[in-house]
Amino acid sequence: MWPDPRDTQQLLAAVRDGDAAGADALWDRHRAAVHRLVAVRLDRGIQTRVDVSDVVQETLIEANRRLAEYLAHAPLPFHLWLRQIAQDRMIDAHRRHRTAGRRSVDVERRLASSDYSDQSAIHLVGQLQDHRELTPAAALLRQELELRFRAALQQLDDVDREIIEMRHLEKLSNQETALALKLSEPAAGMRYLRALRRLRALLEEVPSLSGAS
Repeated sequence: MWPDPRDTQQLLAAVRDGDAAGADALWDRHRAAVHRLVAVRLDRGIQTRVDVSDVVQETLIEANRRLAEYLAHAPLPFHLWLRQIAQDRMIDAHRRHRTAGRRSVDVERRLASSDYSDQSAIHLVGQLQDHRELTPAAALLRQELELRFRAALQQLDDVDREIIEMRHLEKLSNQETALALKLSEPAAGMRYLRALRRLRALLEEVPSLSGAS
């Protein structure tokens, strides 16, 4: 999901050396990744009121404002630092619009989730599935499994869904996940394994659409 960190380091070095175009190239390079992150993580109800591109733009403007501070200290790998800023902007949007119209947003969210339209689940299914050519029968089975997977994913609590999406959707390593969550690597690994077990248990509980076990 995130650009190659080696190329990112070269751009950061260019910015340190005073290359004014380096920062623009840095934001252009990460814009698509930030957009995808916001699109799958921003509350569905909030997205009826806030454009994803606006949150992305706010993220990049804030990151640009704080870039010199980052270069001086570099507390996290660049993509995790940028991801953190994006999360802060999403939290701000959530607070503003939940407070301003909590009831209508909650209704919109229920309507959005009632038909398994949660985009984070859809994108995650796409990341996990095997894209080899399937027979019609296998394709039908895959479609049913995807629907069941989406239903199970939505039943996970926020903590479990967060770490599964970080590992599979964002393709973060256990080390990166631990840094982002401020956990030790063993603790992050255990949290991930627990989330997978809960997801597996939920998948076993979701009934088959065809009535088969």
